[in-house]
Amino acid sequence: MKLNTLFKIFCVTLILIGTNLTSPLPNVANSAPQDTSFGVCATPQNLPAAREKARQLIDHIRADLATVEDQIRNVPFLARVEAGTVSLEQIASVAAEQYNIIRSDWSSFAQMTARFNDSQSRQLFGGIASGEAIALPLLIDFASSVGLDEEDLAAYEPRPKGQTYPSRVAWIAANANRTIAGASFLVNFPVFGENMGRLRDALVNVYGFSPEEVAFFSFFAEPIPGFEENSIEVIAAGLQRGACLTEAQRSARLLQSYELDFWQAVGEPPGSSLPVLRQVTP
Repeated sequence: MKLNTLFKIFCVTLILIGTNLTSPLPNVANSAPQDTSFGVCATPQNLPAAREKARQLIDHIRADLATVEDQIRNVPFLARVEAGTVSLEQIASVAAEQYNIIRSDWSSFAQMTARFNDSQSRQLFGGIASGEAIALPLLIDFASSVGLDEEDLAAYEPRPKGQTYPSRVAWIAANANRTIAGASFLVNFPVFGENMGRLRDALVNVYGFSPEEVAFFSFFAEPIPGFEENSIEVIAAGLQRGACLTEAQRSARLLQSYELDFWQAVGEPPGSSLPVLRQVTP
C-alpha cells in the first residue's frame, strides 16, 4: 500500500474517533422513568410551594401504602390478644423486642438531630429522641409488672424479623436527607400508635393490668402534639435543598414494610424464653 494511502486512512480514522468522543452520550438520568406528577427532584421556588409539595407527597405515600397499613392493623396477633388467647410470655416478648428497638432508635434519632442543623429538624428529631428516652423506663416498668427486670430484657434473643425496623431507622440516620427521614416517620408513626393503643386496651380490659402498668403502650398510643406540622416543615426544608420525592416514597415504603415485619414477628414464638412470673389466665 502506498504511503499517501496509509496517511489518508490514518486521517479518516482520527476523524471518526474524534466524532465519537465529541458526540453527546445518552443522558441516563434524564432517560430514567420520572414521576411527572411530583417533578421528582425539582426544587420548589419558595417555602409555601415546598410545603404544598410536601403535603402532596405525604398524601400520595399514604394512598400508596394503604394496603400495607391495613395488613399492619389486621395482623392475627392483635386479634388474638384482644380475644385473650395469647400467653403473657408472648405479650412480654413485645416489650423484649422493643427493648432492643428503643435503644437503637434512641441512638439513631440523636444522630439525626446532630446531622440536620436547621431548627425544624432539631426540634423534630430531637423531640423523637427525647421520647425514646422517656419510653425506656416505662417499658422496664411494664416488664416489672410481669416479673421481668432489665437483665431479663437484655438477655432475651430477639427475632431477626422483629429487628428489621430499627435497622432501617439506623440506615436513615446515617444516609438519608431531611425529606426522606421526615416523610418516612410521618407516615409510619400513626399506625404503630394505633396498634399500641389496641394492645394497651386489651391488656387492661382482657388481662387485668392497671392503666399505670401499661403506661408504656399508652405513651406510644397518644399522637405527638404538632408532629405532622413539624414534619411537613422538615420535609419542605429538604425539598428546597433539592431532595428527590421518589427517594422519600421508597424509604417510606421500606420502613412501613419493616413495621409489618415487627407485628408479624411478635405473633411467632419468642426468640428465647422469658421468665414471666405474673399469673393471669386470659
